[in-house]
Amino acid sequence: MNTFTIIFVSLLGLSLLTELWLANRHIRHVTANRDKVPDAFRNRITLAEHRKAADYTIAHTRFGRIEDTYGTLLLALWTVGGGLEWLDRVCRGFGWGELTTGTLFILSAFILMGLFGLPLSAYQTFVIENRFGFNKTSAQLFVTDLVKKTLLLGVLGAPLAVAALWLMQETGALWWVYVWLLWSGFTLLLVWAYPTLIAPIFNKFTPLKEGGVRSRIQSLLERTGFRSRGIFIMDGSRRSAHGNAYFTGFGKTKRIVFFDTLLEHLGEKEIEAVLAHELGHFKRRHVMKRMLLTFTFSLVGLAILGWLVAQPWFYNGLGMSQPSTHAALMLFMLIGPVFTFFLQPLLAWGSRRYEYEADSFAAEQTDAGELVNALVKLYRENASTLTPDPLHSAFYDSHPPAALRIAHITGKT
Repeated sequence: MNTFTIIFVSLLGLSLLTELWLANRHIRHVTANRDKVPDAFRNRITLAEHRKAADYTIAHTRFGRIEDTYGTLLLALWTVGGGLEWLDRVCRGFGWGELTTGTLFILSAFILMGLFGLPLSAYQTFVIENRFGFNKTSAQLFVTDLVKKTLLLGVLGAPLAVAALWLMQETGALWWVYVWLLWSGFTLLLVWAYPTLIAPIFNKFTPLKEGGVRSRIQSLLERTGFRSRGIFIMDGSRRSAHGNAYFTGFGKTKRIVFFDTLLEHLGEKEIEAVLAHELGHFKRRHVMKRMLLTFTFSLVGLAILGWLVAQPWFYNGLGMSQPSTHAALMLFMLIGPVFTFFLQPLLAWGSRRYEYEADSFAAEQTDAGELVNALVKLYRENASTLTPDPLHSAFYDSHPPAALRIAHITGKT
């Protein structure tokens, strides 16, 4: 057996065992704390609401174990199991040129992977989310979304794949630098285009009407020096009862977006505090820092791929007999998460640090008590557990646990 095959399979198995171990810890910890509301929330969250959040978390985590196992098996079948080798032969069988064949191979692989993941997505939407009263997606809307995403893959993914493969084949040993520039430019284009061109394909965005909420938001924007092209309400209730808020885009396309479900549950001051948190990410340059980190990782990754593309053992070790640029690119995209899996705690730690900073900014610009009230309502309405397993949370969670986050806001840490 190829040495690289042994390394890959071993790391793949170790990642799965770690995921399952962490999931079991999380389930046991949430179950053990299911029947007692934490002291910090005793007057804000009822026992019934706390139990619902625990049950919801346990259901998702149990299903996550199935997803992790299924995903691991699929990845093994696609690689060492010969799935990509078979697909490559099918695509080559049409007798087209290398560029067309490579583009067909990459797009076909993504479409097939999406189809294999469809049953799990449907189960999560129509069974788990339904069971806890969150799902609002109809079967028709689910299928419509799937069709739209597939068409977007063709419209956006095909030109990107063609351009990347052409650069890999025609620009010499430093092709990875040019592909990185292409990918970075494409990412910036998507960030710019998402608010006005892509998001409206899936949701309806209505300008926030004049009134108390809008006046508070405009006052906050003036205090913080944030310029936006508009404040919009998104019809998130078409798909889910979960609520959220975010800002998107950059430059002149920046938008502030509230889910309609969020506005149903929060008061004016609470909405202002939630938005102040989101603006905190902007003012503390978290968005820019995350983007720069992403670009740095992608440059390093492409540099590594620039070396791997000429190594026969890379292809053979992952189940492919014929080296090619499209095979190298697809294999690298598939196995990248396996080799970076144990970096997750570090990335999660950085994200949680940003959340604390954004909370501090919001507490400075608005009433800290209103921010706490808003967060408690969001935890309650979204059935987010108040008692995650500490190790599971440290490994995965992009946001601090509820108790630590609120203690930080109120100055008790």
